[in-house]
Amino acid sequence: MKILIVENEIYLAQSIASKLTEIGYQCDVAGSIKEAIKDNEYDAILLSTNISGQNFYPIIKKYSSSIIILMISYISNDTVSSPIKAGANDYIQKPFMIEELIRKLQHLKNFNALKKENATYKEYVYNLFQSFDLEPINMKTKLPLLLKTNFQKYADVAVFHYSMEKNESFTFISLACDNSIEKINKTTCNELIYLTGLQNIKKSEKTKILNLIENKRAIVSTTDTNENQKFITEIKILTNNQIFDGGDMLSINDYVKSIILNFQNKFTDTVLSEKLGISRKSLWEKRKKYGITKKK
Repeated sequence: MKILIVENEIYLAQSIASKLTEIGYQCDVAGSIKEAIKDNEYDAILLSTNISGQNFYPIIKKYSSSIIILMISYISNDTVSSPIKAGANDYIQKPFMIEELIRKLQHLKNFNALKKENATYKEYVYNLFQSFDLEPINMKTKLPLLLKTNFQKYADVAVFHYSMEKNESFTFISLACDNSIEKINKTTCNELIYLTGLQNIKKSEKTKILNLIENKRAIVSTTDTNENQKFITEIKILTNNQIFDGGDMLSINDYVKSIILNFQNKFTDTVLSEKLGISRKSLWEKRKKYGITKKK
């Protein structure tokens, strides 16, 4: 991590640089604003706000993509509030422990990395789903909500666009996971949650889960369009072709896996194997191959 220390107290600046260098940081020191504004790139800027007679805002503007931590002698609008509004990320008050400075640097580095990663995934999902022309979920729709669909991706698209319109993230929980109930219990009443796979769990488990989300902001999807539950609202999102859609074509293995996952709780193994044109033993072997567990 390359750091620029902007501080006119040279002894202090060199002391900070020395301690950071010892643990692997690369540091440069600038004793004035003019010296600091050069054609160099830095991961972080440690900026003193008490460089007398010098306007430090050009540094905040120039290094807007870097981590900027203000080194202040006292807290005021001029030393903290205004610089942070201008783009600085955080502040630390002199005198400070070097460990506290390192903690702030690492925290902001991790935060920026997660922010960038989140933006990348968000853009990817947006481009993945933009070809689907669906009726959006009304923003005034009361939750919890049951989405009935014969193509899982349609429900995913609807929930993604709903969260975009609401400008809030959602917590995803697959009901196929053994700890799904534990995950639901950890969510708050104000948290938006999205549950998938209602069609794959037993009736007794459905009742338990539906009771858990009765007072939560939950959206639940099922590929069983005949599902009958006491939700405030139910919406059907249907397509004429649940296997081929949105430019997708499943391989034979993916097709068989999809059929087993979506219909094993609707049909007996005898009926399901007959519909797939395979023996019950072969059906058992394919479950083992694909890592599919049938709940009894």
